[in-house]
Amino acid sequence: MRILFITDPLETFTVYKDSTYAMMVEAVGRGHTLFVCQPWHLSMTGHAVEATVQPLELTGDDHDWYRAGEAALKPLTGFDAVLMRKDPPFDMEYVTSTWLLEVAERQGVRVFNKPQAIRDHSEKLAIAQFSQFTVPTLVTRDAGRIRRFHAEQGDIIIKPLDGMGGMGVFRIGPDGMNLGSVIETLGHNGARSLMAQQYIPAIRDGDKRILLIGGAPVPYALARVPLAGEVRGNLAAGGTGRAQPLSERDAQIAQALAPVLWQRGLLLVGLDVIGDYLTEVNVTSPTCFREITAQTGFNVAGMFIDALEHAVA
Repeated sequence: MRILFITDPLETFTVYKDSTYAMMVEAVGRGHTLFVCQPWHLSMTGHAVEATVQPLELTGDDHDWYRAGEAALKPLTGFDAVLMRKDPPFDMEYVTSTWLLEVAERQGVRVFNKPQAIRDHSEKLAIAQFSQFTVPTLVTRDAGRIRRFHAEQGDIIIKPLDGMGGMGVFRIGPDGMNLGSVIETLGHNGARSLMAQQYIPAIRDGDKRILLIGGAPVPYALARVPLAGEVRGNLAAGGTGRAQPLSERDAQIAQALAPVLWQRGLLLVGLDVIGDYLTEVNVTSPTCFREITAQTGFNVAGMFIDALEHAVA
């Protein structure tokens, strides 16, 4: 296959832990040809969606890992698969990229994850579709309602709806210390909606990333254990990743969501589960491939390329 990866700039990759890189290595090992671009390289002429792309070769050296060829404007119809792997923020430029990719789909281009499905699944709000697996949750701009929610729950997490990597996540304990300040700062004085959730003490054992690929769960999760004194297990926030088999509850959640999300066009999904509860549904650029593979030997990238080949075929 000719596979186009839409990514962040290649020079920003940390390849020893980058899932997109793991996908690329597996694809090349099977004889597929790689191309790369960034979202701003997408364009449309008339009804044709194009991109300024570069052929990509991998060197096998983690310190100098790629050779990018000469850039050229190509129609997306010239690729067998297009993988959208741009990290958030999910801003209007990201939305515009999904609109362009949706036009390309109508021309027969296979895009993963499906652009409409990316737009339809807010990584924070999508849990509302699976409320049987969630803790009490409130989304609002109203500071008074957040205060009342805190009074009811006693111990809560507050976070913005557009963050990633644990950015902007705060715990407000029973004493309510700094609640007003957090609401004002994160909510831009009422201009931005916030999510408040009941605090889950099991975070001390890790925020588990469960990967769903092609409608099936990877049999291992990566428990991202917070630093001492932290409530954020995200690796970007200093958490430590510990691979472990799915628990009975993890498997229940994964098996309930996997076929539904795959049917909606989501080839790859990263569920976040704390204890027994679903907290996020990540659809933009889920990660943790390399950590799970390194610790368990399970070839996550191999499962992903298997699913991609099957979907394209």
